[in-house]
Amino acid sequence: MKLLRYGPEGQEKPGLLDGEGKIRDLSGHVADISDDALTPEGLAKLAAIDVASLPVVEGSPRLGACVGHVRKFIAIGLNYADHAAESGMPVPAEPVVFNKWTSCIVGPNDDVVIPEGSTKTDWEVELGIVIGKTARKVSEAEALDHVAGYCVINDVSEREWQLERGQTWDKGKGFDTFGPIGPWLVTSDEVADAGNLSMWLEVDGKRYQDGSTKTMIFGVAKLIAYCSRLMTLMPGDVITTGTPPGVGMGQNPQVFLKGGETIRLGIEGLGEQTQKVRRA
Repeated sequence: MKLLRYGPEGQEKPGLLDGEGKIRDLSGHVADISDDALTPEGLAKLAAIDVASLPVVEGSPRLGACVGHVRKFIAIGLNYADHAAESGMPVPAEPVVFNKWTSCIVGPNDDVVIPEGSTKTDWEVELGIVIGKTARKVSEAEALDHVAGYCVINDVSEREWQLERGQTWDKGKGFDTFGPIGPWLVTSDEVADAGNLSMWLEVDGKRYQDGSTKTMIFGVAKLIAYCSRLMTLMPGDVITTGTPPGVGMGQNPQVFLKGGETIRLGIEGLGEQTQKVRRA
């Protein structure tokens, strides 16, 4: 299934994308794409619905983040060796874990807003993991049983605040609008191998990132198992898994967002995002 949330900000309704690319309304069956709806039992109930019986949503409504009520937005840094190299940082021996504040989450096509005074706002296409089953100290062998699905994430980053203002990465990662998620959550049964998906990102039509999740240092199962040792993962928690090379910071000379650009990004089988960039 491709699950989504649509409607005005703060008033999103649950839906799914049918085989013809039409949005179908799920609000008669579930309150939101969150919490219990993401558990194995909740997803089984949604999968049993006759899609043809669901109302078609007319027009082209705004898409919200494909997951509601995200308790934790966990991010993994330097998870591609070639991205670590372009960042001038060593390949990590263990996953680098930091937070993106949940208040940064927006829809996949909402504007990205450059913070006041920023001169180093950057982009990062990433694979998102959506947790569907409580995970506490799980093994790698068990880890994938705890996944509801996957999605596209743009881990927007302000590099000065991330790297030059006290070495606390969280500072540069959680500004408002820095977490576009979606367009939809693709349930894990429809993703044959999350560790082998092509991914790309363009700014104003120029392709900067063109990679694959197969070059991740730490794969999906490893990341879930590792994070579940640090915290209890709960349904609706999101882990964004790192980015391949091609970020603005890695260009020579460096390229950062100034406002007025259009960002397009996508991951094989998981859909695409488009964001307009504007200054605060």
